Amino acid sequence: MPAAQSKASELETLSVEAADIRVTESAWQRVRKNWSVRIGGAALALLLLIAVSAPWLGTVDPTLFDAASRDLVPGQRGEITTLDGEIIKHKFWFGSDSYGRDIYSRVMYGARVSLTVAVLAALLSLAFGIVCGLSAGYLRWLDGILMRFMDGLMAIPAILIAIALVAMWRGSLTTVIIAIAIPEIPRVTRLVRSLVLSIREEPYVEAAVALGTPTWKIMFGHILPNTIAPLVVQGTYICAAAILVEAILSFLGVGLPPDIPTWGNIMAEGRPQFNQYPHNIFIPGVFLAITVLAVNILGDGLRDTLDPKMAKRV
Repeated sequence: MPAAQSKASELETLSVEAADIRVTESAWQRVRKNWSVRIGGAALALLLLIAVSAPWLGTVDPTLFDAASRDLVPGQRGEITTLDGEIIKHKFWFGSDSYGRDIYSRVMYGARVSLTVAVLAALLSLAFGIVCGLSAGYLRWLDGILMRFMDGLMAIPAILIAIALVAMWRGSLTTVIIAIAIPEIPRVTRLVRSLVLSIREEPYVEAAVALGTPTWKIMFGHILPNTIAPLVVQGTYICAAAILVEAILSFLGVGLPPDIPTWGNIMAEGRPQFNQYPHNIFIPGVFLAITVLAVNILGDGLRDTLDPKMAKRV
């Protein structure tokens, strides 16, 4: 009799594993067939390629300038003075700013900065949010204390927190990433906590507790893997928000220093002459809008395919 029970248990385990594989394959097929994922992913891949290839796509150093080539319109030729003092003829594809710098090269390098800030800010907020959410959802005694702190943090507008944190320290890439990530932590925490509150009542979690499995192993080995899909979707939205907040901080002059080319810096420097030279703001603004739109479209596609309720409608 015990042998029969053991055999039945093994067959049940194999059937569950096979069902998990079928579900995983089905989800992957839905992701591949979803047009939002295709369009958003393709646009984002192209922007990522631009960011990685900035040193080769950029025609000149984005920090080089020449007073004789100030405020050129797109496609006009001018001059650029190199660090060695050599004057070279150059075609400004996107025009030049009030300092005579090539906007095309600055936009290419700005893609690298914006995507770097977005990815690192998303990873940082997800890492802290996962730990806080798991702790609040599974450890009942910590739930009230931790969530009241998160509620207080969410009551402050994210942009005000970012401006305050950047103002406290010198504006640098690390400071901006941390300032953008901190306001997103409560949102990730609340998402993970809500998922944990339902997952911890599942039979396999109760069985793990009954077997004396360590708490940390239950949290990170049994509960966390079942929160990955919603976190992936949330991560895409954080990336989009981080790109916008970084541009806002740079536009307001409290973000990255002017010597680091970002889309926000380019638009901020072109603001005084917007009426005469609108391309200084329009061109980086188009790249900013396309990037945020691509990330949001990708996030919507992932939500539609990874969410079981939404997947039935796809």
